[in-house]
Amino acid sequence: MNLERKKKIIMNHKKIIRIMRKYDLVAKIRRRNPYKAIMKKTAEHRTFENKLDRNFNQIIPHKFFCTDITYLFFNNRIAYLSVIKDIATGEIVAWHISMHITMELVLGTISQMKNYQNALIHSDQGFHYTNPEYISEVRESKLIQSMSRKGNCIDNAPIESFFGHLKDDVDYKNCKTFEELRLLIENYIQYYNCERAQWDLNKMTPVEYRDHLLALNA
Repeated sequence: MNLERKKKIIMNHKKIIRIMRKYDLVAKIRRRNPYKAIMKKTAEHRTFENKLDRNFNQIIPHKFFCTDITYLFFNNRIAYLSVIKDIATGEIVAWHISMHITMELVLGTISQMKNYQNALIHSDQGFHYTNPEYISEVRESKLIQSMSRKGNCIDNAPIESFFGHLKDDVDYKNCKTFEELRLLIENYIQYYNCERAQWDLNKMTPVEYRDHLLALNA
């Protein structure tokens, strides 16, 4: 700009950039503060009341759900597993696994909940769950959003319990590929829902206990 104004020399800005790179020249300019962008984006996020309030003793299936994300380390890589659990029955009703912890991880999980209208979905106050995209998907699915108090993992104990069992039972660290890991998780969730009896479910599997509760509430 100064070349043009003061010396009447018109030079393309790309040429100036090439010259600067050639001679390792760096301009001391003010750059956009990344923290301001983060703060602006975070300001659009919302938290919700803890409507579940640790009331884990539910007896009606398909009315109260909890959700969270866990990390799975395998073959020097990290995968991310998003899960939704029915609090009354212990059944895993939706899940999504990915190599990327993007919004698609939780959106791909909550999109499986279209048949559970007017149910409560409980999570922590993580970035994904306060995101406007997630909130919009929950609203469109006609679900009621609830959140744990900040920094209080006990408020979401049922989902933490499942992740604990999964990591104790599954040898996921020895998986060589993502597809091998995905299949291992799929088989375990099928086993967990349909074959793994639990003392707290009157020695039934989650699916058996679901059918039991539905019969009682019929």
